[in-house]
Amino acid sequence: MDHTRAAPRLARGGKSIYGAPLGILMLEARFPRIPGDMGNAATWPFPVLFRVVRGASPEKVVLQGAKGLLDDFVAAARDLVDLGAEAITTNCGFLSLLQAELAAAVRVPVATSSLLQVPWVQAMLPPGQRVGVITVSRGSLTPAHLAAAGVPQDIPVEGTEGGREFFRVLIRAEKQDMDVALAEQDILDAGRRLVARHPEVGAIVLECTNMPPYAAALHEALGLPVYDIYTLVSWFHGGLRPRRF
Repeated sequence: MDHTRAAPRLARGGKSIYGAPLGILMLEARFPRIPGDMGNAATWPFPVLFRVVRGASPEKVVLQGAKGLLDDFVAAARDLVDLGAEAITTNCGFLSLLQAELAAAVRVPVATSSLLQVPWVQAMLPPGQRVGVITVSRGSLTPAHLAAAGVPQDIPVEGTEGGREFFRVLIRAEKQDMDVALAEQDILDAGRRLVARHPEVGAIVLECTNMPPYAAALHEALGLPVYDIYTLVSWFHGGLRPRRF
């Protein structure tokens, strides 16, 4: 008679929610989050946890430097970790300002901004080419934002604040609905201005987490690689759940 027994299986506890290792800190906004937008759950091919940071409007974060909001973001990040998040990201590239503080506060990997990709992309480009950045607000992207993400201070940057739709809806909250075609045109116009002024640009990083819906159109228009929060989070999640071969 075979008296061998299968080894006991131990299911480890300690979390409230399982199967969604990535937590996303969301700004408090009411504009439409179309497919591809970070705040649209259907954008992601894996489950994510969302937490809205109350009072953190796009205008406060982008135009006012997230002043006075650190404690709120830390508390929300800790809540996500308590729920089960094993890493934290945010839905505004301007939150690079909080990168060090959030990472120290939650003690899990933190990626606050798609701008973190700039040094990686630059390392991949051939000599003579540079990374360019398209941001929702060029005038608000300060040296401090760039330094916090390890981005060179002289990087070519173009913004959308002079456009007809994207900035008005997302940052100024002039209306809740958005003309997607006009928003896309604002991104394309910014991209064309960027490469016209800086022909050495060989790849683009989109600062704004609401820009991924337009990345493919921008790539087709300019013929350049485009990186955004989707590429960053896909890489980020890949380390949290490595593919088993």
